[in-house]
Amino acid sequence: MFNALVVEKDDEGKTSAAVQELTLDQLPEAEVTVAVEYSTVNYKDGLCIGPGGGLVRKYPHVPGIDLSGTVEASDDPRYKPGDKVVLTGWRVGEAHWGGYSQKARVKADWLVPLPEGLDSRQAMAVGTAGFTAMLAVMALEDHGLEPGHGPVLVTGAAGGVGSVATAILANLGYEVAGVTGRPETADYLKSLGATQIVPREELNETTKRPLEGETWSGCVDAVGGAMLARVLGQMKYGASVAAVGLAGGAGLPATVIPFLLRGVNLLGIDSVMQPYDNRVRAWQRIAKDLPMDKLDAMVHPATLTDLPELGRAILKGQVKGRVVVDVNA
Repeated sequence: MFNALVVEKDDEGKTSAAVQELTLDQLPEAEVTVAVEYSTVNYKDGLCIGPGGGLVRKYPHVPGIDLSGTVEASDDPRYKPGDKVVLTGWRVGEAHWGGYSQKARVKADWLVPLPEGLDSRQAMAVGTAGFTAMLAVMALEDHGLEPGHGPVLVTGAAGGVGSVATAILANLGYEVAGVTGRPETADYLKSLGATQIVPREELNETTKRPLEGETWSGCVDAVGGAMLARVLGQMKYGASVAAVGLAGGAGLPATVIPFLLRGVNLLGIDSVMQPYDNRVRAWQRIAKDLPMDKLDAMVHPATLTDLPELGRAILKGQVKGRVVVDVNA
């Protein structure tokens, strides 16, 4: 027997989540069984713990889109018992049972070896949010971003993706401007390396002007919507925006003028179906370029029983930094 957070849906379509005891034969079929050590909480997790958001296919369901732990059994030669592994994405925790469980059974293709320099707790302090942040930084660098060419904007900077992006960029020598709608997070963002705090209201409204002054040398955008449209018109010539989220909405009330007159690039960042080689590259960069003291400062510990409340909180934008869930506590 082992514990897992199980979400059930009643006949009226209402969901409820509670910790239950399960057995191994209740786990889905796949090649590798993992003794899970840690998971984390992302926006998608909030949806899957609660209303589902159209992500969960069938109930009962075990959420948790991230997990780290030790291989317990494997039918695939790439992994053997005792191997330390990380899993993010691949719709685990949505369409497939996920990491809010002391045991998980997953496909070998979905796993990545735990990179040298990270332990399993640190890997979940990173999680999908930090992995996405690293993918965004890599994409910006691949499109010419270099330190010394002006500030890099990070929207939603106090959230999971924004926190890690801020810490990585600052550690790499970039001047970081963090956008936040919570003034009380200013000191937190400065502790991660932000040199400028931009109040959300300064960027939250659309403007009739398709171009404004050239301000930002790059941007990691977790907000989308009107803010992304506004930021596009403030990018320096040839600069890029890495779009990683839609906390401010899925619409984009923009014009093509920044693309045509300033050569601005809008880079889409997907962490779910990312190819294996790029996953390994990103995790290796995380181990090298994310300062562990800054990572520790972001972390809030949690247990399986804390998850229903945390799921509600992250959907309301009330979670700062990274939550690390010890599934065995």
